[in-house]
Amino acid sequence: MNEKIIALRRELHKYPEVSNREYQTTDRIVNFVNEYKPDEVIRLGDKGVLFVFQGAEQGKTVMFRCELDALPIQEILEHEYTSVNEGVSHVCGHDGHMAIVAGLAQKISNDRPKKGRVVLLFQPAEEVEQGACDVLENVNFKNNEPDYLFALHNIPGLKKHKIVLKKGSFASGSKGMTVQLTGKTSHAAEPQDGISPADAISQIIKKLHVLKADKKLFSDFILLTIIHIQLGEISFGTSPGYAEMRITLRAFENEDLRLLTSLCEKIVKEIASSEKLACEISYTEVFPATMNNNCCVDIVEQAARQNGLNVEHIKTPYKWSEDFGYYTEKFNACYFGLGAGTEQPQLHNPDFNFPDDIIETGVNLFYSIYKSTLQ
Repeated sequence: MNEKIIALRRELHKYPEVSNREYQTTDRIVNFVNEYKPDEVIRLGDKGVLFVFQGAEQGKTVMFRCELDALPIQEILEHEYTSVNEGVSHVCGHDGHMAIVAGLAQKISNDRPKKGRVVLLFQPAEEVEQGACDVLENVNFKNNEPDYLFALHNIPGLKKHKIVLKKGSFASGSKGMTVQLTGKTSHAAEPQDGISPADAISQIIKKLHVLKADKKLFSDFILLTIIHIQLGEISFGTSPGYAEMRITLRAFENEDLRLLTSLCEKIVKEIASSEKLACEISYTEVFPATMNNNCCVDIVEQAARQNGLNVEHIKTPYKWSEDFGYYTEKFNACYFGLGAGTEQPQLHNPDFNFPDDIIETGVNLFYSIYKSTLQ
């Protein structure tokens, strides 16, 4: 076990920062990785950062990405490195992912590339979808685009050190849909004088449930989840004139997500029109499906076998989403899972704590990928 890397992971765990506030986290990473003398340290705005290890000869660029941000969740575990930031914690394991990529820097510093280069990407704001988009638009990233890009996520519920792979769609695309319906408020005793969105809400829910159940329309799994409805005010004398609905749309395939979005919009707009309501639709937290490149999956599998790791090829993508999907739209990339233990609490649970004993597995696997891609 690399005690220095474990100490870094625990320090990051103790001082978590939410998306777009990862200033101290980035400073800690820069201070740590600078000890291993990367050839370049390239800032991506005021939080993201690239570390470049450059070979003497021109060649391919292989990039490894991890996430900087924590979640707005209060940790319930007590240990010597429990989060000191009230209501914020690394209960998704990004502290462990950062430690793995920092450990890779440590390892590469003693075995620098002779040809090509390795780029380590520490990305902010993964949890809110914005981070990958900002990175891709940054000119400093555009000047360092990879030929191959790899990232991992710890997977609770799977045996420690197991590697989970899938060609094609690995994780769902998703988006948050907000529907605003505006009618006319009236006295509750004279509802005919107003235009209430209540009936429209009822119709929309029914039609969306029918759509969700129609499997013939889509090539693979889709899901829509109504997560929030606000109708009028808490006033028994008032018939409401305004409502909001929030719906999460999800699909394994990007084409299905586009179709689902279009059909949902059609349902909402037609019902709003029939009920004489003004309608506005907007989207947030948009994640494309994470689509793995077959060649990159093969590279990860070969590296896993070299390290004596158990490999599982899953048949069904994960339902959760990841902004790594934005990278897979542009680059040859692979996103894969690293088993975190069968008894490990699930991601985003307040009792989650990244298992230190899988850090070395992640470091060694990334190192083998580096060696095989820059031969």
